[in-house]
Amino acid sequence: MILIKNIGELVGIVPAGVLRKQGAEMAETGVLRDAWLAIEDGKIKAFGKMADLPVGKPVGEPVEPTGIPGPDRESIDAQGGMVLPAFCDSHTHIVYAGSRDGEFLDKINGLSYEEIAARGGGILNSSDLLHETSEDELYEQSMARVREMMGKGTGAIEIKSGYGLNPADELKMLRVIRRIKESVPALVRVTFLGAHAVGRGYTHEEYVQAMVDMMPQAAEYADFVDVFCDEGFFTVEDTDRLLAAGAACGLRPKIHANELAVSGGVQVGVRHGALSVDHLERTGDAEIEALQGSETMPTMLPGSSFFLGIPFGRAKEFIGAGLGVALASDYNPGSSPSGDMRFVMALGCIRMRLTPVQALNACTLNSAYAMGLSDITGSITPGKRADLLLTRPGWTLTKLPYLYQTPFLRTVFLGGQPLE
Repeated sequence: MILIKNIGELVGIVPAGVLRKQGAEMAETGVLRDAWLAIEDGKIKAFGKMADLPVGKPVGEPVEPTGIPGPDRESIDAQGGMVLPAFCDSHTHIVYAGSRDGEFLDKINGLSYEEIAARGGGILNSSDLLHETSEDELYEQSMARVREMMGKGTGAIEIKSGYGLNPADELKMLRVIRRIKESVPALVRVTFLGAHAVGRGYTHEEYVQAMVDMMPQAAEYADFVDVFCDEGFFTVEDTDRLLAAGAACGLRPKIHANELAVSGGVQVGVRHGALSVDHLERTGDAEIEALQGSETMPTMLPGSSFFLGIPFGRAKEFIGAGLGVALASDYNPGSSPSGDMRFVMALGCIRMRLTPVQALNACTLNSAYAMGLSDITGSITPGKRADLLLTRPGWTLTKLPYLYQTPFLRTVFLGGQPLE
């Protein structure tokens, strides 16, 4: 057993059975000051106030209050640092080859995302680079990004394919993602995003059919199926067809929608029972209405808005309408080249006007929900995986997004073990 004692603030406490926060609940989280937390077998065993810390008996059994840990436990003195759940990142594209820094210069010189794509750049550029890269090299490049994300406090990661753009290279990506999943202490979920763009050498119809045909193979590796349902990419009709094919193979939908235009992607996602609909930079009241009463988590990607200079999602309006919101990094080489979820949280506060508590719920429990993992991780709840962040002394939840570049982490625990 590991005992973390003298915690200044234990933040992100959620009762068992709560899988997501919606509406007014987004502004609520449990906080315990001057606390301890016990980890056993990789899970959160119990927690409480230092004045009530058990001595000489198993944690969780009634005992007389005392403030001194028993000698049979490994003890970590938090020295007043904060403990909170590790971040959960439910939307990433971190398996890619090389770099697209040349397009960064294009953006500086005034070209839009759509203009770069129309010139053969963007996703197609990444596809060309990936095709030329060996599977082992692709794994090594991608693992560097995974290690970076874990080191910055992310304990659960969704990773998409979508830079293969032909069956062979999409399967190559899915094999690399599975290899990552088997190699790291973070929880990893796999999404088949073959319908990210039309691959070179295909007509639009030929490509959609090719992705439908490979769905059974993709289902051997993936948990979810995703479609870029947006202007200039895939239509609502394409999306209907692809999601139905995925569902027939046991893949639950996740949707890229409304990044470039109001596309109808939210509505088609909800109709198919999508676990999440992601991006949502351009939405109207119809999208909010479609999401109400559904099991679908609206997921916004402020890193993409920041990097591309496009609108930020209407998170406050979604919450005001009784919906939950998740935030994720969209870590990818073209439109959001960062997997720093602490910065995502800061953008949620600074640019989307979420409170620190709302942003925390969006980056932990709700993002875990958007991966189907909120029964396992994403909050301080006995029985969940001990995916935890221990900060340096003196940190509070408000300081986390406020001092958004100041180093704050002391230790990252994934599955109860300190990250080396």
